[in-house]
Amino acid sequence: MTDKWFSHETAIIDEGAEIGKRSKIWHFSHVCARAIIGQDCQLGQNVYIDNLAQIGDRVKIQNNVSVYARVVIEDDVFCGPSVVFTNVVNPRAFIERKDEFQTTLVRQGASLGANSTIVCGVTLGAYCLVGAGATVATDVTDYALMLGIPARQVGWVSKAGHRLPLPVTGEGVADCKESNERYYLRGDKLNAQPLID
Repeated sequence: MTDKWFSHETAIIDEGAEIGKRSKIWHFSHVCARAIIGQDCQLGQNVYIDNLAQIGDRVKIQNNVSVYARVVIEDDVFCGPSVVFTNVVNPRAFIERKDEFQTTLVRQGASLGANSTIVCGVTLGAYCLVGAGATVATDVTDYALMLGIPARQVGWVSKAGHRLPLPVTGEGVADCKESNERYYLRGDKLNAQPLID
């Protein structure tokens, strides 16, 4: 297998785009000239990657997702079908606001469910899980499970994406056998440590 990236014949890859080894870009997708895509990524059908968008390694972006300027997606992130990113808080068709684009950061290992909406200017913590159809308008902590409109934290998930039997705030300990980690809740923060056999 070649290390070169692949694009379907219907995809448009503008000259200057940076695309990492073994990444695949499928039908009717468009990658702009100043976009950056890491290695081993999968971009589904009808995906748009704007100028100044940054995609890390091993990211999966499902069909019909547009990643706009100043959206930064770190390694191992999953974007479900039709996830919506924005980049202006108060858009008007008759006012040019391209100099007001806000940065949105999706940290390593996060998963964004189908049809979720991410309002610009927020940070989504590492390994958080945003449920299908949720609208995120505030920062999200690491490992948080976010549901609803507006999205609210309803629990915690492990690195492997399994819900942990812990309150949203307080004290507690829970194990995830799949990720082989133990999770410690202190207040409103969750920390992970490898399980020792």
